[in-house]
Amino acid sequence: MKASWDIFCSVVDNYGDIGVTWRLARQLVAEHDLQVRLWVDDLASFVPLCPTADPQAAQQWQAGVDVRQWPSVWQRVEMPDVVIEAFACKLPVDYVDAMARSTPVRLWLNLDYLSAEEWVGGCHGLPSLKTAGYQKYFFFPGFQADTGGLLREAGLLDQRRQWQQDPARRQAFLAQWGVYVAAEARLMSLFAYEHPQIPGWLQALAEDSRPTHLLVPRGRVLGDVERWLGDGPLLLDEPRQCGALTLQLMPFVSQNDYDRLLWCCDFNAVRGEDSFVRAQWAGRPLVWHIYKQEEYAHWEKLEAFLALYTQGLGPAAEAATLSFWRAWNMEQDIAESWRQMLANWPELTTHAQAWSDEKARQADLAMALVQFHRNWL
Repeated sequence: MKASWDIFCSVVDNYGDIGVTWRLARQLVAEHDLQVRLWVDDLASFVPLCPTADPQAAQQWQAGVDVRQWPSVWQRVEMPDVVIEAFACKLPVDYVDAMARSTPVRLWLNLDYLSAEEWVGGCHGLPSLKTAGYQKYFFFPGFQADTGGLLREAGLLDQRRQWQQDPARRQAFLAQWGVYVAAEARLMSLFAYEHPQIPGWLQALAEDSRPTHLLVPRGRVLGDVERWLGDGPLLLDEPRQCGALTLQLMPFVSQNDYDRLLWCCDFNAVRGEDSFVRAQWAGRPLVWHIYKQEEYAHWEKLEAFLALYTQGLGPAAEAATLSFWRAWNMEQDIAESWRQMLANWPELTTHAQAWSDEKARQADLAMALVQFHRNWL
């Protein structure tokens, strides 16, 4: 009999939380033959990631996952073998009470946010204080061997390599959205939070000696892009030429298509957690726009990642990476540090591929969760 898992997701920051849990749920079904219910409190945010989903349905099947609307008034359901409380969301009180009364004992996991901080490895897999007399365990994704790893489907990097080695396939994929890239142009994507220094970066791209084709998936940074344009909104199917820079708005695409979009690009600016990990699997230079937290907690997370990511870079490439990422996240002038990035581009590209290969040698997050359950039993 298949093991049953419940995953609870409370959508906090647009698509980050649901992006991670939806990928995880699909992988647990497809690769580990599990029964998975995904409880979501905001199905409207789920639909852009899964266009076939019904935002009004209380229950629906998507990619083999039993997707449920998280109701405001909880109804009794059959208890699963494993319960995942994603990103410290609060489970319904009635559900916790039912779990505490049920036999056999269920595994309760708090799947936390991704971090490269040193303390994560020491806390991964530890039990928390009991809730309603029930034991819960912390499960931390991460970049080191003593963590839960990163979401990565089986064969993902092989698929990416084949894709990047097939120009005709990439061109056909981009043509679906009317994207036609000049042979000598650098193709890049911009998915970020609001950023007052974006106009300066766009100006640097417009003045560059090499052309850039910048794809802007619809999102929060679009207002800053349009502010720099200064002559109306950026519209779908209407690329805008500004010097050496071509700007093109992209619709919000499914997760699988977004992966391929990242694979097509020479550079990706990403935000949050899900797109951050997927950009690393693309094996191309990137910058991460980390979500701001109180008391600058996000700054420590950013520095912890940079300390790992820049290992193995030469002094000039390391300095360029540190300068660019810090300027991007401190909302400082990023144009000059971008020029330093370009001066070290071949090394940065090689390094991004090597980093992706290195992280792929670790167990992926879904496998780590399944193994934790087996060991717990």
